[in-house]
Amino acid sequence: MRNPRAGQPAQPQDLIDVNAVVSAYYDIKPDPTDPLQRVVFGTSGHRGSSLDGAFNEDHIAAIAQAIIEYRASQGITGPMFIGKDTHALSLPAWKTALEVLTAQNITVLAERDDEYTPTPAVSRAIIAYNREHSPAADGIVVTPSHNPPRDGGIKYNSTNGGPCDAEASTWIANRANQLLEAHTVIARRPYEVIAASITRFDYRTPYCEALTQVVDIDAIATSGMSIGADPLGGASVGYWQWLAENTSMNLTVVNDIVDPRWAFMTLDTDGKIRMDCSSPDAMARLIGHKDEYDIATGNDADADRHGIVTPDAGLMNPNHYLAVAIQYLFTKRPGWAAEAAVGKTLVSSSMIDNVAALIGRKLVEVPVGFKWFVPGLITGELGFGGEESAGASFLQMDGHTWTTDKDGIILDLLASEITAKTAKTPSQHYAELEARFGTSYYARVDADATRDQKARLAALSPADVTATTLAGAPITHVYTNAPGNDAPIGGLKVATATGWFAARPSGTEDKYKIYAESLISADDLAAIQAEAKQVVDAALNG
Repeated sequence: MRNPRAGQPAQPQDLIDVNAVVSAYYDIKPDPTDPLQRVVFGTSGHRGSSLDGAFNEDHIAAIAQAIIEYRASQGITGPMFIGKDTHALSLPAWKTALEVLTAQNITVLAERDDEYTPTPAVSRAIIAYNREHSPAADGIVVTPSHNPPRDGGIKYNSTNGGPCDAEASTWIANRANQLLEAHTVIARRPYEVIAASITRFDYRTPYCEALTQVVDIDAIATSGMSIGADPLGGASVGYWQWLAENTSMNLTVVNDIVDPRWAFMTLDTDGKIRMDCSSPDAMARLIGHKDEYDIATGNDADADRHGIVTPDAGLMNPNHYLAVAIQYLFTKRPGWAAEAAVGKTLVSSSMIDNVAALIGRKLVEVPVGFKWFVPGLITGELGFGGEESAGASFLQMDGHTWTTDKDGIILDLLASEITAKTAKTPSQHYAELEARFGTSYYARVDADATRDQKARLAALSPADVTATTLAGAPITHVYTNAPGNDAPIGGLKVATATGWFAARPSGTEDKYKIYAESLISADDLAAIQAEAKQVVDAALNG
């Protein structure tokens, strides 16, 4: 249910006490016998709040030690890149990780204390380094992404630059929990002692300078189109400032405030502060400026997600933009291999299926989690990989790898390239797709769930679906594994010829998600959602 204050400016009672959050990081000792206080790697690392005993100093020391042991087991001996976002817990967790890494004589490449680094900049740094150097580097990003200000997060990116795979994340989480359970004393060197000797790395300049390899910056600049970029108080703020100052693009940084309380935000749909650039409620302030720019864009706290605002449509549904981006890229990038495929998560809109067929490209459908796109983006077998939650990346113009993690900055810039080179906004292009293929009625519903309920939902099987029809249409498929790679989806998807739903636990918050799409009508979508909720309720209460 939508909170009555959704989309309205945050009030003092909505804001965190930064000192309390940071103090709890150091003061609260997690109980490893409590499932809510153990290390759990979801779709993008470990996340939680210090106030709940779920993201504390002991967690980060154990995770850093586990990563050290994992990389040693894999023969990884190169340097480690490490970056952080603007959440209140990111700086202390970043320092803890550095204390553990340096105590084990790991060579680290880190930004300064007062700098912030987007997830794609870390991925890009790993890939660029490993093209020129051996032994290979890997990395850590300290971020809970779009999560509320009270949360912290940490994730490990391997030598391919992308999110670690399921095997690695399970190993790291299990080992970290073993260290917590044994109350292991982990070697550390105080940050104040090591700070001067840490190699400081400039992530921003090489990333921004290389953007011309992946997006047509010159065409955007030549067009003179006006662009408004809102970093939403996240790690991309310095990157958009660099682009405004060092390119000829007519680019304005709409908001350059960095505030770990995010006091300037409008509340998300559930009434919380959340830097979700795909949410109309969280993006309400920027949407209010839509007529001031030819394209306006947003990013979440670590800039791995994008939000596209156009004068004619406001904030684009992420599925709509992904479909347009795919059609444009695969017809405007002659340097890509003719066999390069389209990657999508199986909870993304079937409009993407239509576009893939239209441009004659193979469609690879995978579970939720960007890690599933990493192998294809490394080899060039995938030209594009995208998730319905507004995360995507794509190849350089020459067909080589750009990043293997989501990159909200290049997806934002691509919206301007599309507008500059076609004289139509991405939303106008999507209207043409709907005119060709019909309207897609798509929605995602999120609701709170305990970890036990999430586990039950992840264990759903085809046997839990006893119906033979969905909203009156015959059920044609029930998936628990993705058709593109046969990997478990951590839930299930039920499909007919005219619609589908998927249910799965969130990998980043204590929520579950129901995705649904109808190719018939809004009423048919509502019927699909109602029947999907019956399946989910049975699982949660079973």
